[in-house]
Amino acid sequence: MVAQILAKNGYVEKVTVTGRGKERNLMVKLKYIKHMPAITEVKRISKPGRRVYRGTAELPRVLQGQGIAIVSTSKGMMTDQQARTQKLGGEVIATMW
Repeated sequence: MVAQILAKNGYVEKVTVTGRGKERNLMVKLKYIKHMPAITEVKRISKPGRRVYRGTAELPRVLQGQGIAIVSTSKGMMTDQQARTQKLGGEVIATMW
């Protein structure tokens, strides 16, 4: 899940799922550092009309490693750094910093 990736990488303070079945809700508490949001910008890369797939060597490096790209691989959703480590390519969902 994308929210868990953001929490693990320090962009979101807390992620909570409440309820069951169709009545589930996702609560995301945004993180602020000295009154500034931890997430400065988010860019959606793949869209329904245009999917963007990249191999391991072609995965984007966001701000020379300062940001992250979220990639959907055959082993699930992960950051670009994790995908490079596991030598996986996939669909680039979004970039953020």
